[in-house]
Amino acid sequence: MTPDELTGVLGEPPAPEGTWEREAVYVSAVALRRGLPAEALAAQVRALDGVASADVQGKGFLRIVVSTPGELAAADPGEIPFEPTWPDFPRTWDNPGFVVRYGHARTCAVRRWAGELGVSAEEFRPELLSGAHDRRVLRVLAELPGRRVSREPGWETYLVRLALAYHDAHERAPAVPVGDEEPGPVHTARIRLAETVGKVLPGPERL
Repeated sequence: MTPDELTGVLGEPPAPEGTWEREAVYVSAVALRRGLPAEALAAQVRALDGVASADVQGKGFLRIVVSTPGELAAADPGEIPFEPTWPDFPRTWDNPGFVVRYGHARTCAVRRWAGELGVSAEEFRPELLSGAHDRRVLRVLAELPGRRVSREPGWETYLVRLALAYHDAHERAPAVPVGDEEPGPVHTARIRLAETVGKVLPGPERL
C-alpha cells in the first residue's frame, strides 16, 4: 500500500506520521475539511489490500496503518521539480550538496556491487524492509506525494533528510553482503530501496 493508492480513495495524499519504527501510520483530515462522512471513508480505506487499520479520531481525522510499508520501494517516485544550486565543494558533511550527491552516488555504487556479489534482482519481498533504518528511509519517501501538492514543498530540506536517512541505512543496514555473508532476499529488497532513493536524490553516479 502506497500514498498514491490511498490518494485514489481519499482524493488527496495522506501525511505520514510518527517514526514508522513500529508501525507505518498515515493521517488524513480530508473528511473534516470537506465535510465527508468520516466513518464511511474509513470503511473504504479498510477495504484496500495492505491496510491494517483505518480509524476515525477526533472530529474526523483518519488514522491509517499500512501493513507493508516496504511496498514504497517498488513505487515510481517520479521526478522532483527542483533544481539544486548547492556548491560542489567543500565535499564535507557540512555541505548539504555533498550530502545529497553522495547519497545518490552511494545508491549507484550498491547497484554495481549487487551484480558483482550475486544479489538477485528478482523476487522483491517488501515485507523484509522492516528494520528501523529501512523504515526511516521509507518514512521520508512517504512524504513525496504530499510535498508535490504543497505550496511550500521545502525540497532542499527534504532532499537532505532523505539523503541522511539513506546514509544511515547504507552504513547500518547494508544492501549488499558483508564479509562472509551470503546474498539473500533482504539484500534484494534493500537494493530496490536504494534504486528508488537514487531516483529522487540528484547527483552523479560516482563522486
